[in-house]
Amino acid sequence: MNTLVILAHPNLEVSRVNQRWKEELLQYPNDITVHEIYKEYPDWNIDVPREQNLLETYHHVILQFPLYWYSYPPLLKKWFDDVWAYGWAYGSKGDKLKGKRIGLAMSIGDKQENYLPEGSVSFTVDEVIAPFKASAGHVGAVALPYFAVFGASFQASDEENNHSAKEYINYILKYSSQALPSQLSHHN
Repeated sequence: MNTLVILAHPNLEVSRVNQRWKEELLQYPNDITVHEIYKEYPDWNIDVPREQNLLETYHHVILQFPLYWYSYPPLLKKWFDDVWAYGWAYGSKGDKLKGKRIGLAMSIGDKQENYLPEGSVSFTVDEVIAPFKASAGHVGAVALPYFAVFGASFQASDEENNHSAKEYINYILKYSSQALPSQLSHHN
């Protein structure tokens, strides 16, 4: 089963983690399609029918992005607002995402221990991504466990970046062929 990765990084050329992940994804052209929305839509004028057709083609979709202010980068939010439209994704006759597996792959600048109730963020990643989980449930999609790398703001070694890229591919391949999980949790 092929996987579509919606890559949403507004400044990919300076992101060592997301750049390395992209390089690794491109090593699997028969299994993974990478779709860079910031590259595709520099004017933010999203081709909604094209994006909807692309989503209809794949049963397994990963949204890859850096966690920005505990949310998505702004173009990815606009992409959700425009593409997951009433009558297509939900509502009357809107079930095009029903049953699709959708996961998140996030680079998170802060340390993992800060994403605990007693940490400096005071929220877990699962709490931070609650809007995604709610949206996926609303459209009948299956929200997969997320994949995250913490400390992306710090200078990780090439070895650490290479390791995270291999783990990311394993995450994608695992959920592209596995029976559907019942609930969203986390990986890593």
